[in-house]
Amino acid sequence: MTIHRILKMGDPRLLRIARPVTGFDTEALHGLVRDMLDTMHDANGAGLAAPQIGVDLQLVVFGSGEHNPRYQGRPLVPPTVLLNPVITPLGQDEQEDWEGCLSVPGLRGMVPRWSRIRYTGVDPYGHPIDRSVDGFHARVVQHECDHLVGTLYPMRVRDFRQFGFTQVLFPDIRAAEDDGVEAGDG
Repeated sequence: MTIHRILKMGDPRLLRIARPVTGFDTEALHGLVRDMLDTMHDANGAGLAAPQIGVDLQLVVFGSGEHNPRYQGRPLVPPTVLLNPVITPLGQDEQEDWEGCLSVPGLRGMVPRWSRIRYTGVDPYGHPIDRSVDGFHARVVQHECDHLVGTLYPMRVRDFRQFGFTQVLFPDIRAAEDDGVEAGDG
């Protein structure tokens, strides 16, 4: 089990465009996926993108078979490992909702996202993935895939009156459960 340090906003590596994955079903790729899943679960993440741990590849992991304490009351998103993703909006409708990020600890913002999307890509074995989703699932995928093009969610916030510290906006979420912030950090 390897837990990687998650890069924080301000690190220039988070602003790069990730490279496509070209080698599938390798021990190195499977090891990276295991490390990313371990890191995501350790930080109570809803997802994690390879650039967040300094790996410049188009690889995201998201979802879990358990409810996430950082996103109380949200539906489960199936555990997914997605490489070389392509997102296509299904319609023009957007939804705004609160988002946080392991690379932007302790903060939340109201972010617009496409309501319904289709995402395609491949799994670590090179097998195709093709899903049409909506709601929280669509939001998580869009958030994680933004990391692959150097975009962090605060760049999408339209109204900074709806951006602030999680402990103020959502006092029921304990600091230790939120965005990798340890209890007592401020």
